[in-house]
Amino acid sequence: MKVQTGYLYHIKDEFFDVVNDESLMTNHERGKQRPTYFTIKDNNILWFIPLSSKVEKYKKIMNNKIKKYGFCNTIFIREILNEKSVILFQNAFPTLEKYIDHVHIINGAPAKVGSILKNEILNNFKHLLKLKSRGYNVFFTDIDKIKKQMLDELEIKK
Repeated sequence: MKVQTGYLYHIKDEFFDVVNDESLMTNHERGKQRPTYFTIKDNNILWFIPLSSKVEKYKKIMNNKIKKYGFCNTIFIREILNEKSVILFQNAFPTLEKYIDHVHIINGAPAKVGSILKNEILNNFKHLLKLKSRGYNVFFTDIDKIKKQMLDELEIKK
């Protein structure tokens, strides 16, 4: 499978079993797949940013953050595939290609976001990673620990 930045994917349950991190979003509501993820390819590591359809729930959280800090860069609400979607940067995590279950399909074609939104997501995510490197962590999961675990898996495989 050719994994590309900006496409939407689903992840295998196996990843959550291997990582065993309760701070990761897990969603098996009503027999549905786990969330759809916007994917960023970064060499051998893939960054998965969950998408949610629970716009009203996250709009309240965003508004609280805006009241408190004057802005919110951990949650975006944007139109993806002609529907309002929540982009949950705060729930992002690294993974490997082997944990991808499948690409999200719409009308028989792999789903991806438009180039303007893709660039907005990439720029914001890079900014959040820079903040983390400076000691301001906005991620719910320990992304450094998971990334090390994924890179260790790659080393074992060699």
